[in-house]
Formats: sequence, structure tokens, C-alpha cells
Amino acid sequence: MARIAGVDVPNNKQARIGLTYIYGIGDSRAAKILEKASIDPFVKIGTLDEDQLNRIRHVIEAEGQIEGDLRKDLSLNIKRLIEIQSYRGLRHRRGLPVRGQRTHTNARTRKGPRKGTVAGKKKATK
Repeated sequence: MARIAGVDVPNNKQARIGLTYIYGIGDSRAAKILEKASIDPFVKIGTLDEDQLNRIRHVIEAEGQIEGDLRKDLSLNIKRLIEIQSYRGLRHRRGLPVRGQRTHTNARTRKGPRKGTVAGKKKATK
């Protein structure tokens, strides 16, 4: 496995697909990186020699943030929103959708599994 930006990229994948295993690199950014490094996007990662891998590494370093730095910045941005008690920060704190989606019927991904009511439960009386 080739190691790029601290991530093991699988050898049997095409270069344009393999680069998407790195956090912060999607399809379009991978295509731009390979174009700048002058590498065919359809060649397998395992067939790339060390010089080509180094060119990819240099282009990725010059492009901008990826992996740990990007994750850290995102978490700091969310933490800042929570600290200044903005509406978006409150939604993050409560684990609800942040971007205005409805929550009456949907939003199960953010809210988690349903907390069903217990049918037939009677309160203890003394």
C-alpha cells in the first residue's frame, strides 16, 4: 500500500479513486491533484513509481489542508459556535440538525433511534 499524507492508499484502486481515501480529498480535488502532478487518473496506485508518488505528495502539500489539520479546524469551528451560543452552536450541542431541516418526522440520523413510549405502564401507587 502506498502511503500518502499519513493514509494507506490501496494499491488495486485507480489513482483518482485511491486519493479519495484521504480525508478532505473528493473526486474533483483528486482529479485536479493528478492533473497538476501530470499523472493519468486511471492508472492503478500500485503501478506508480516513487517519483510519481512524491509528485502527488508535493501537490497535496501545496494544495491546502487535509486529514488531521482539517479535522482539527472543523472541530474548533464547531466549538467556537457552541461557545458564543449561536443558534447553530445550540443545535450542535443538542444533537439536532443545524441547517434548518424539519425535525417533526425526519432527522433520525442526528436525533438517534426513537425513544418509544412504553404502552400499558402504570405509575406506582401507594
